[in-house]
Amino acid sequence: MAGSGGTASNRAPTRGSDLGWPVAALAIAAGLVLGLPVAALVARAILDGSLAATAGMDVVVSALALSLATTTVSLASMVVFGTPLAFVLARRRFRGSMLLETVIDLPIVLPPSVAGLALLLLLGRRGLLGEPLSFLGLELPFTTLAVVIAQTFVAAPFYIRSARTGFAAVDHDLEDAARVDGASERQLFQWITVPLASTALAAGLVMSWARALGEFGATIMFAGNLTGKTQTLPLVVYTEFQAGNLDTSIAAAAILVMAAFGVLVAVRLLHWGRVLDVRGAG
Repeated sequence: MAGSGGTASNRAPTRGSDLGWPVAALAIAAGLVLGLPVAALVARAILDGSLAATAGMDVVVSALALSLATTTVSLASMVVFGTPLAFVLARRRFRGSMLLETVIDLPIVLPPSVAGLALLLLLGRRGLLGEPLSFLGLELPFTTLAVVIAQTFVAAPFYIRSARTGFAAVDHDLEDAARVDGASERQLFQWITVPLASTALAAGLVMSWARALGEFGATIMFAGNLTGKTQTLPLVVYTEFQAGNLDTSIAAAAILVMAAFGVLVAVRLLHWGRVLDVRGAG
């Protein structure tokens, strides 16, 4: 009986398809709703030649170069500042840690325009820190550095969440064994903890890069839309659409879609998806 019961329980997860055609129809409909708009965009860009025709335009090339440069700097800042924070959150429980985690996750759910306005009110010329920064000769709004700050603000939570999950999953026994062998805490972190958490760190960086590359609302609110200076690829999509240059807008959008699609496929092919499960970040 036990054996047959075990067999039945083992088969249970595979019987979801027995729920019938209504469930299958709803699943197909949901997939079409989510996939068709993006497929139509990319197909239009490729089939009518707008992608090939406009991909080499100065405005697109300049915006793409700026996007790649700023997202690279954003990723570097996430690693430098986000990694220690993720490590502390994974290994320490202190008064206010839950509040801190909530604050870190907040940019994920905030409308990007709200994030940009918040940055402007803090770092703008009339913001909370604007006058001290101006006294030091720093004017952040409507500069390339503002683009980096906006991208980092909205994308860093993805890296921190993933890194926190990775650090929390590292086997403490391995770390204790390294301590017994005489490893310092710095050596332990560099040669044991980080390599064991590398999958989660890499996945977090990839997802954060994709989020930073597609950032629009916070950038236009805090950094503006200055060609060659703050106009990233998502801003080209908006600007060209507003100007009636639909082909250029579609081509720039298709580039963003293909980049994001490539990132998500890579995450799944490299089996990094499990470390991004929000349930693992709790």
